[in-house]
Amino acid sequence: MNKNYKFLENINFPSDIKKLSQAELKILAKEVREEMIDAVSETGGHLGAGLGVVELTVALHYIFNTPNDKLIWDVGHQSYPHKILTGRKDKIRTLRKGNGLSGFTKRTESEYDPFGAAHSSTSISSALGIAIANKLSNKSNNVIAVIGDGAISAGMSYEAMNNAGASKTKMIVVLNDNDMSIAKPVGAMRTYLARILSGKIYFSFRETIKLIISAFSKRFSNKAGRAEVFLRSAVTGGTLFNSMGFHYIGPIDGHDLDALIPVLKNAKEINIDGPIMVHIKTQKGKGYKFAEKSEDKYHGVSKFNISTGIQEKSKSNVPAYTKVFAQTLIKHAEKDSKIVGITAAMPSGTGMDIFGEKFPSRMFDVGIAEQHAVTFAAGLATEGYKPYAAIYSTFLQRAYDQVVHDVAIQSLPVRFAIDRAGLVGADGPTHAGSFDITYLSTLPNFIVMAASDEAELVRMINTSVDINDKPSAIRYPRGNGIGVNLPSNDEKIIIGKGRVIKEGKKIAILNFGARLKECLIAEENLKKKGINLTVIDARFAKPLDENLIWQIATEHEAIITIEEGSIGGFGSHVGQFLSDKNLLDNNLKYRSMILPDRFIDQDKPELMYKYAGLDAVSIETKVLDTLNSKVVIKKIN
Repeated sequence: MNKNYKFLENINFPSDIKKLSQAELKILAKEVREEMIDAVSETGGHLGAGLGVVELTVALHYIFNTPNDKLIWDVGHQSYPHKILTGRKDKIRTLRKGNGLSGFTKRTESEYDPFGAAHSSTSISSALGIAIANKLSNKSNNVIAVIGDGAISAGMSYEAMNNAGASKTKMIVVLNDNDMSIAKPVGAMRTYLARILSGKIYFSFRETIKLIISAFSKRFSNKAGRAEVFLRSAVTGGTLFNSMGFHYIGPIDGHDLDALIPVLKNAKEINIDGPIMVHIKTQKGKGYKFAEKSEDKYHGVSKFNISTGIQEKSKSNVPAYTKVFAQTLIKHAEKDSKIVGITAAMPSGTGMDIFGEKFPSRMFDVGIAEQHAVTFAAGLATEGYKPYAAIYSTFLQRAYDQVVHDVAIQSLPVRFAIDRAGLVGADGPTHAGSFDITYLSTLPNFIVMAASDEAELVRMINTSVDINDKPSAIRYPRGNGIGVNLPSNDEKIIIGKGRVIKEGKKIAILNFGARLKECLIAEENLKKKGINLTVIDARFAKPLDENLIWQIATEHEAIITIEEGSIGGFGSHVGQFLSDKNLLDNNLKYRSMILPDRFIDQDKPELMYKYAGLDAVSIETKVLDTLNSKVVIKKIN
């Protein structure tokens, strides 16, 4: 820590918080907020969400006996204050760095993280699982799930709430309602929560709290029961949560410790069969004026100057892949009114915000609902529209059944723009796009492309506009391109045809995706050693360029495939082709370079690829080892 705090420097674990008075807790909350701002200004990361739950975090650890009581944070964007108070404050400036703290909750990091998270809407399901396990084991541990208003609108949360209410199992869900997810919250749930706070009968937060406290303090009397019913019906008009079997409390000012502490204490102590919903109102970015004034409330920030709020900007003049995608799609949409854009709560992350500014009636943000996004796109496709579903690779995993059942089987021309393909740096394995090549290339009726640079991305978008008989996917990495000139929107590529970049002898590198630059660096280094490589940009994992693969297989001693994906992807399809055509029977050496069979922790992207063995040095080594290899069959023990 860089500052001398009155209380925080002596807080190592939640047990230390319990030694403070309620008045001292307010000072502690102020110090936690200051420390978080100071730390994230140095590391970058998710700031706004954590600032909004400082008081809640302090109150939860004050009232409950963590880690014996299980506290589960949804997504984990808001977990930084939690990390500061649970034995990790001395490491908080290692957030999102190599060998540092994860930007999310992580089971292997701390016993205070009972469930790992980074994707949305998992907290209620996992909390219910833990609560049921406690019931089966005759344990009396409390289980608390904290979920935001954006995350609770996702389908998985509804499924979990329905199951929790029916199970009659006690657990506590804290709904952190800040009217602010990454993007503007959408859907009926947002409208519903707003209505709760704006009905004809309205109680101030403090009046509400007084009634709640009064009701709970006499909870064993008939009068108390009537008071609770009156309170819930008066404030909410009868809630969705009540109908799903939850005992609803709220809304409560989430920044008022005098309100939070007694309510959480009563929620902990009340003896009821069934889940409890504590609805709190908070302000994302609370306590830092630049976050409060910002449209996104400083959801995700790079390093920044605390006094000015100015974030460090990328020094590169090269456009990001995301921006290239958006600008190219806009140009096509200007000529083709059938082109529509779809995103699942990530308009700025996918470039759909730019598209939406130009075509507000043709851009659809469906909220945190990837499953719905895919089937929604499929429905549009049946009516002759050209939907572009821009979804991160890691989030598209959540909609795999819909990709198979609703799109692929029906051969509907949904176009998937798969952002964040490959390793993504500070967000670590939870956000890595490691599996999309495998899970899409295995499907009949699919075209799977990967851009080796930003110019290729433009060509692939140009090509995809005219794919009207089957689904297609274009994968591209996070960050900036490599600085090549962009082609016109008329320049297209032939489906299933790769391109030869360098012609050499003996060994051919067949690259799929953004590792092409590293392949060319390796090629230059090997040329100095007298080894001339053939380097090919495959462009397609499906359909394969079978003629080109046949040609290089018959003209070279060895083939090495390279991709930013897991086993079962591009290399596996090439290997299957070589086997099916008996091309391996004539002493052809075949090797594949893929992501290793493990999850790679966060670090700088270039270091992650080094660890993965997919950098230029690793490629060079693989070429030399392949050329020098002799067939040795060893028994595997």
